[in-house]
Amino acid sequence: MVQQKTVWITGASSGLGLHTAMAFRDDGWQVIAGARSFGKDGSGIDGITCLPLDVTSEDSIRAFCESAAAIAVPDALVQCAGMLVLGSCEETDPEEFRRVIDTNYLGMVRINREVLPLMRANGGGKIVLFSSINGLMGIPFQSAYTASKHAIEGYAECLSMEVKPFGIQVMLVEPGDHRSGSDKYRPHAAAMGGNSPYAAAYESAVRQIHHDESNGSDPDILGRKLAKTLDRKRIPFRKRIASADQHLAVYIHRFLGARINSAILRKYYIRQG
Repeated sequence: MVQQKTVWITGASSGLGLHTAMAFRDDGWQVIAGARSFGKDGSGIDGITCLPLDVTSEDSIRAFCESAAAIAVPDALVQCAGMLVLGSCEETDPEEFRRVIDTNYLGMVRINREVLPLMRANGGGKIVLFSSINGLMGIPFQSAYTASKHAIEGYAECLSMEVKPFGIQVMLVEPGDHRSGSDKYRPHAAAMGGNSPYAAAYESAVRQIHHDESNGSDPDILGRKLAKTLDRKRIPFRKRIASADQHLAVYIHRFLGARINSAILRKYYIRQG
């Protein structure tokens, strides 16, 4: 009889994290999920053990890992916790930048510091870090989110090389737009308003961002692709899950000059005179 594999998933109460957790459950994994909104009784999603987890708190992370490890050491860790702040570079406050980076990037660093010793002792494991298309290219008025995802990309390259001797594999997931976002985790920078010198361009970009997310790809398909990928013995370092036009945007960004890229993206997002 094949032993059931265990995955720990962060940020699993909503968005891509929730769809990913349900996909792993349906694929036969034992899923231990963490999120700030979960209570201590382990309930919340059918067939999934749900535990409270705030990735910005060392104490919360330690408590989550102790409770989860008492159930099962992870064969895989999937880090989905994230947020963004919409705003111009100039008018996004340093504290707003800090909140995004603390959640999206440093949250992963904190979790990994607790989980890596468990995986080394267990002889290996798989770590999946949610990056984004924005980890490869920037778009206007998402600078804090883009900065955090670029940090994850570089961090993952370092991590992958360091943990390979211990049988631990690392994979970056780079989703494009998916129909799963919540406005709760997409606040606007406090300083953005009608008097902003960027107001017209900002409103245009926000409309386009909202349109692309509302008409994005199916998050259930993303979850199933991740589960099937982690069923394999070897996983790729990067897995981009996006629409054809978003794949094309990445290739254009990679092979064309900065001036051309900037002109294309500005025309797409900022549609006013």
